[in-house]
Parts: sequence; C-alpha cells; structure tokens
Amino acid sequence: QVQLVESGGGLVQAGGSLRLSCVASGRIFSDLAMGWFRQAPGKAREFVAAISWNGANADYADSIKGRFTISRDNAKNTVYLQMNSLKTEDTAVYSCAAARSSLVSSRPSAYNYWGQGTQVTVSS
Repeated sequence: QVQLVESGGGLVQAGGSLRLSCVASGRIFSDLAMGWFRQAPGKAREFVAAISWNGANADYADSIKGRFTISRDNAKNTVYLQMNSLKTEDTAVYSCAAARSSLVSSRPSAYNYWGQGTQVTVSS
C-alpha cells in the first residue's frame, strides 16, 4: 500500500509562512492524486487543496485561495503545501491524503490513504 509522511509543521506568527511536505512511499500508482486536509480541535475536517499527479490540475478551498499553493515533485514522490500570509484561523492539524484517481477531489471519502498529520499553530 501507500504510506504518507507529512513534515514541516510548527509554530509561526500571523502573517508568516510555512511549507508542508508529504512524501509518498510504497506501492505508488501513476494516477495517484494528492490532497491536503486540516482539522482544528472541536471542528470537522475540512478540505484545503488537491493536485493530480498526471493532470497537473489543482483545486483550493475558498478559505485559503490566494494564500496557499499546492505543488509536486514527481521524481521525489512529494507533494508540498506552501502557506503564506498565515492567519490564526489556519491553526490545525494538517493531513496529507492520496487517492487512486487522476482527478482531484475535495471530499475526504475520495481518498484511500492518509498520513499521520502535522501540527500548524499560528499565533497572533
């Protein structure tokens, strides 16, 4: 199966930036689409961004559009989430997910594999 490991989380002041990484290993399919989700304490998990390995298309949640950028490095089987202009409401555990599909999706049910998550804390 596919294993996903996130890194890059931490504490940052509002207005600052962080870059999250998600490395995929194991049995990786060529049509593996990747997504980022986040969950704050007491809140439901929400979609952040997604990108397809083959189609080079991406989708973003309205709450982060214009501030976050999802990208990929196919040679390293790695997906990134560049987060700029961070706000306190961005504080959450960010998880990487992989889907057996070439299409991007904002629905958690579309994803087959999940990483352990990395904490992002934005202070005022």
